[in-house]
Amino acid sequence: MNKPKKIIATIFAATVLLLLVIYIPFGTKEDGKIKLDFKTEEQKKKDNSLNKIIEKGKLVVLTENSTVSYFVYRGQKMGFEYEVLKQFAKDLGVKLEFRAVKNLDHVIADLNSGKGDLIACNYTITRDRRDQINFSIPHLRSSQVLVQRKPEDWKKMSSKEIKAHLITDPVRLAKKKVHVWGESSYYKRMVALMDEIGDTIYIQPEDGNIETEELIRRVSEGTIDYTVVDKNVALINKRFFDNIDISLELSIRQQIAFGVRKSDEQLLDYLNDWLKNFMQQRLYSFLKHKYFDIGTHTRKAMDQYSSLGGGKISPYDEILKKEAKKANYDWRLVASLIFQESKFNPHIESWQGSYGLMQFMPETGERFGVYPGSPPEVQIRGGIKYLKRIEKNFTEVKDSIQRMKFTIASYNAGPGHVLDAQTIAKANGANPHIWDDVVEEYFLRLTEPEMLAVKGVKSGYYRGNMTYRYVREVFRRYNEYKNLFPG
Repeated sequence: MNKPKKIIATIFAATVLLLLVIYIPFGTKEDGKIKLDFKTEEQKKKDNSLNKIIEKGKLVVLTENSTVSYFVYRGQKMGFEYEVLKQFAKDLGVKLEFRAVKNLDHVIADLNSGKGDLIACNYTITRDRRDQINFSIPHLRSSQVLVQRKPEDWKKMSSKEIKAHLITDPVRLAKKKVHVWGESSYYKRMVALMDEIGDTIYIQPEDGNIETEELIRRVSEGTIDYTVVDKNVALINKRFFDNIDISLELSIRQQIAFGVRKSDEQLLDYLNDWLKNFMQQRLYSFLKHKYFDIGTHTRKAMDQYSSLGGGKISPYDEILKKEAKKANYDWRLVASLIFQESKFNPHIESWQGSYGLMQFMPETGERFGVYPGSPPEVQIRGGIKYLKRIEKNFTEVKDSIQRMKFTIASYNAGPGHVLDAQTIAKANGANPHIWDDVVEEYFLRLTEPEMLAVKGVKSGYYRGNMTYRYVREVFRRYNEYKNLFPG
């Protein structure tokens, strides 16, 4: 090599070495190796999204209330995407907070305005969405399927007979009405499908406050005939709504990912690196199996979750809001009590003779104008009036939450036993106006002769453990409802 070439080679080598020395300190470690980061200091100042999350100690995720994304089962937070991001938050060393978005039409705007750090709502990657936010690498892939109802007496039919009643070819969707979320990839697929079949499909766009699983429920109940959802969502819901068919696929497998702000490149890079590694682990495979393959597990979750589906607590939310407002009650608390009593079944009757949403005994029901077969609105109105009547026994309890706990305990056990527990508490030097850990503890002792001998005790022996759990369960669920359905 001649001298000029040697000089050039030396200069080049020195330049590369200098670059390595300059940039290595700004890299990150990955599997024990340095990963170079060639961003300028100015870029780093603009994009410190990951550092901000770590500094505040919390990762906030905007989500929908669904089995794939996030739901609460017997007080336990669950959902495939929730469990994946729980591991991500653990890796970051921060707390995880999932916030249910009231209207998914606004989820991108909410993300970009800083109300959350990520979107996790079984979100399909589309070009329109990519114009507004970035997406992580896909963590799921799923085709879209038609959700339709089996014939009324399908259980008596053969598979061939059932199939004859169903749409098995997309062409047969011509002139049919299909309800889908208007801002979803399902809507766009239906528009494209019309071109493909050369005919009209009556696409009914639904607002983002009506979630996918609510539309599935409506198909099952016969309120609507068709909707379109991702197959992963449909498979879970089929275990709960056994009269739906999801066999007709309408798209290729599409990519589902987490949404990230355009400006949050640091967070996106770290999340992608983490996902690549996590999706190779056995835990990821287990979570997919747990949510999408194990029928019994999901069915149990859906049994409890069914009251939360579709961004609503129950089919009676509007009635509850109207009637509870008149009484100055939180409608979500009344909803929790109704779930405890009847799981929102207005026709249920118990072996003791109680009936309806709020399980009135015949004598009490007659007093408040509620009879077997009364419309849900009448049942709820009567039940709230009954609660108000009971509450009058506890006017000396100034704290509104404590007063409601006394009231709800009385709804379950009758006011007499609760008043006895207050009397015993007072006789033992305890505050008779606090239910939590005070009166509730004496309530449990209404089986003890020495407690029943206290002066002023009138209603006598009572096994209080069921009512004790009843109050706690109603308020535990009420707190879950407040978190999932703010306002």
